Amino acid sequence: MQLFHRDLGGPGRPPLVILHGLLGSSRNWQSAGADLAATFHVFALDLRNHGRSPQADLMTYDTMVDDVLDWLETQGLARATLLGHSLGGKVAMRLACQHPDRVNQLVVVDIAPRDYPAHADRAEFSAMHALPLDHLKTRGDAERFFEPRVPDWAMRKFLATNLDQAPDGQWRWMINLPGLTAALPELVKNPLEPGDRFAGPARFIVGGRSHYVRPEDEAAIRHHFPAAEIITMADAGHNPHMEKRAEFVRAVVGQS
Repeated sequence: MQLFHRDLGGPGRPPLVILHGLLGSSRNWQSAGADLAATFHVFALDLRNHGRSPQADLMTYDTMVDDVLDWLETQGLARATLLGHSLGGKVAMRLACQHPDRVNQLVVVDIAPRDYPAHADRAEFSAMHALPLDHLKTRGDAERFFEPRVPDWAMRKFLATNLDQAPDGQWRWMINLPGLTAALPELVKNPLEPGDRFAGPARFIVGGRSHYVRPEDEAAIRHHFPAAEIITMADAGHNPHMEKRAEFVRAVVGQS
């Protein structure tokens, strides 16, 4: 499987590979990625079953790690800084622990190495499955359909970004919705084994208004990543790269 990627600039600089979160895509990272290109050569990937990458029934952390390794080989990159958000952060953690020789530095955004509640995304997935694609005229129609089912305005907008309109006017999901739904029980699990370690430089960027990383998660982070630096962005939620972009970019590149 050859993953789709966006080259967001910075040729000649150290490579930075970005892995998006569940139901996201490389498109979500164009603004922050362009800013990061002042320091890195930035590549934003679409994980399997997302964006413009191929779709497949099988979706495990091992398959996603292999996808990224294959992409690195295709690009001729022996090592890179790896930045992963949410689901992409889990993939990045697993890759760094299993293949530390391929990772210069690890940046994990608002996710921890632990299991997450299996029901967390149920409302969003139920709403997407119920959406009557045949009757859509615009993305706005989808957002209005989601309104009584998905309380958060930003989440409704985010879900609708996964819709694409064919030349004949028919709306369709760009993501592999059935495949992602089937994979959810696997994706909510901790991607790491007890003995997994990455001793290299690691930075965990946490949204202070997010519930994804709790104070009690610090022990697990430091167990697996003994050199980890944990940075909390007090006024950010689960998407600090969008909500507080300038502060987030500074945190990634290590500027106070």
